[in-house]
Amino acid sequence: MRHPFLWTICAAGLAVISACANSEDESVERAIQNVNALDESNLSDVMLTVADPNEGVNYFQRTLKDNPDRIDIKRGLAISYVRAKRFAEAVPAWKNVVKDSESTNNDRVDLADSQIRAGKWDGAEETLDSIPPTHETFKRYRLEAMIADANQEWNHADSFYEIAVGLTTRPAGVMNNWGYSKLTRGDYSEAERLFGEAIRQDSTLFTAKNNMVLARGAQRNYTLPVIPMVQTERAQLLHTLALSAIKQGDTETGKALLRDAIDTHPQHFEAAVRALRSLENT
Repeated sequence: MRHPFLWTICAAGLAVISACANSEDESVERAIQNVNALDESNLSDVMLTVADPNEGVNYFQRTLKDNPDRIDIKRGLAISYVRAKRFAEAVPAWKNVVKDSESTNNDRVDLADSQIRAGKWDGAEETLDSIPPTHETFKRYRLEAMIADANQEWNHADSFYEIAVGLTTRPAGVMNNWGYSKLTRGDYSEAERLFGEAIRQDSTLFTAKNNMVLARGAQRNYTLPVIPMVQTERAQLLHTLALSAIKQGDTETGKALLRDAIDTHPQHFEAAVRALRSLENT
């Protein structure tokens, strides 16, 4: 009479053991999935930061084939194209991101940025026009300013540059762009002021230093500004100033500045030497 009872107990025990085993298997599987997801996230971060940009492109291309609906992978591929300076390929990649229902206005700004880098200015303007005016970011207004510059809409450009400067804690780059805009318009004194502001914000920004010298040279001011510079930079800026003087017909001043650049440079300054020889032979 006790046998059926024992079989019932055994069957129940086996069911419990089986359930425990299944539960453990599921827990292990979930743990593995979580680890894989974490590893993939870390690897994606590496591919977007320290990895070689072209390796990043290859990684996201492979991953996208297996995960065609994941917007983070689409976005990673687009960013990697930009990092690799493959802008013609970055544009369709960003368009693929923007088509996704989970895309954001920041994605559209990044598309416009890639379009500008690829020389597709009209497309970039259309993209920015599609973004609501309530989306106010530094990058958006910096791009708006660049497009206004390209269209020679100077008042709009100045307005956009001013807004962009107010939306970042690191305005040196945009101030340099604004100064260059003024330089191309022939407003040399205002360009010089903006380049000075850019250098004050970032004393390592050599492009702003060189542009400042161009603005001074355009005003026939052939002395170097009082700004931070190392010896090599000083020689290069003297060379820029010399070329500016020569361009305006002040040849003797240009020669003197070239000699100064050659003497200042800690190594052989081939470009300045070549320019001086050409002038002296002429």
